[in-house]
Amino acid sequence: MTRLLASLLILAALFAAPLHAQQAQPAALQPLDRIAAVVDDGVILQSELDRAVQNIHAQYASRPGQLPPEDVLRKQVLERLVLVRLQVARAAESGIHVGDQEVDAALVNIARQNNMTPDQLRAQLAQHGESWAEFRESIRDEITIQRLRQRFAQTRISVSDAEVDAALEASAGGQQYHLANILVALPEGATPEQIATGQQKVDGIKALIDRGEMDFQAAAVRYSDSPNALEGGDLGWRSLDEIPAAFANVIRSMQPGQVIGPTRGASGFQLLKLLETREGSAAEPRMVTQFNARHILIRTGEGGLGEDEARAKIDTLAARIAGGADFQALARENSQDPVSAPAGGDLGWFTQEAYGPEFGAQVAALQDGQVSAPFKTQAGWHIVQRVGSRQADVGAENRRAQVREAIGQRKLEDEWARYLREIRGDAYVDFRIGDAAATPEPEAAPSATPPADGTAG
Repeated sequence: MTRLLASLLILAALFAAPLHAQQAQPAALQPLDRIAAVVDDGVILQSELDRAVQNIHAQYASRPGQLPPEDVLRKQVLERLVLVRLQVARAAESGIHVGDQEVDAALVNIARQNNMTPDQLRAQLAQHGESWAEFRESIRDEITIQRLRQRFAQTRISVSDAEVDAALEASAGGQQYHLANILVALPEGATPEQIATGQQKVDGIKALIDRGEMDFQAAAVRYSDSPNALEGGDLGWRSLDEIPAAFANVIRSMQPGQVIGPTRGASGFQLLKLLETREGSAAEPRMVTQFNARHILIRTGEGGLGEDEARAKIDTLAARIAGGADFQALARENSQDPVSAPAGGDLGWFTQEAYGPEFGAQVAALQDGQVSAPFKTQAGWHIVQRVGSRQADVGAENRRAQVREAIGQRKLEDEWARYLREIRGDAYVDFRIGDAAATPEPEAAPSATPPADGTAG
């Protein structure tokens, strides 16, 4: 949720409309809005672009020197707006819809994370000159994009047990790394000329950083083709299992402040900076009791039997088990739990609270191998047989789950970047205004020799 909230707020800052700008002149005197870009069947208005650029300037008010020239900044922001439109459109084509209730729930969570009520959040946005209605729509768009990413991950990303084992071994020390990157993107199937141009650009950026003419963050804002460019290339804190293998071994030996690269990857040429390190929190052992059990369920209520009929049936099954009938065979033939019945009622290993307090209390009260008397839960009538019990370290299980998710996230970043390039390349995009009227290309490579006036790039 933390990552989601951060991305929601970043996107909202990009889109939210300053109220003072809206109220600057009477409606009757406002000029007609112009089209900044045509994106497939839709448009981005100049007022949208102006608001987004204005908000970026507000974010960098204390460090305006880190922003690129205005024409480059407008191209970067317009490209980001285009990608948002394209992702929302692809989500709609996939049947993804985010309703008002989901948006309201997200706003409540955002307010709660900031120790506010939704009304207080609305008031604070107004104090900062931001439109509540447009903030809501930006939240809806970001949730929609997150949902599209999740569906993409489910269909294209897989992580094997062997990958998890290797990552756990590599990150046994628990060290974490705060990283930033600069990407000079290359298209799929890049020509030798495009590769040479990209190499020249990334070498020029590296030279500016090495000579101290521009710090890494400012260079990322100005030159990087990565979606995190306007955040100074910040990648946040990562453990080794969240870092591509091409960098992981090198990062172990780096010192904070050091820059490595350029390195050629799937997306293009990368520069990577280690900002700082810290000791990660190792997974503390957390021992819990787990049970292995089988059960037979006779459902009651909607879709099940009447109360008297269900009780009579479960009593009959209990009598047969007491007379020596095989529990698993009876479960396969009679249990109305569609998940466990084919396996003879087997529920696998679980903690006491996994299936509710009534069920857990019955299992905990049994000895291994013992069968319960019939008992009632909200699902219906049960008989349970406890097969075994053990002490398990769920801390280690949680760590494996975290590592699996981290590896999947790392893979997703590469595949998602490739997907965004695909949908951008397939889309009809026509820039209509200013210097962005031409198709935005990566800025020309900064000269390895500083200009005569001493400015960088």
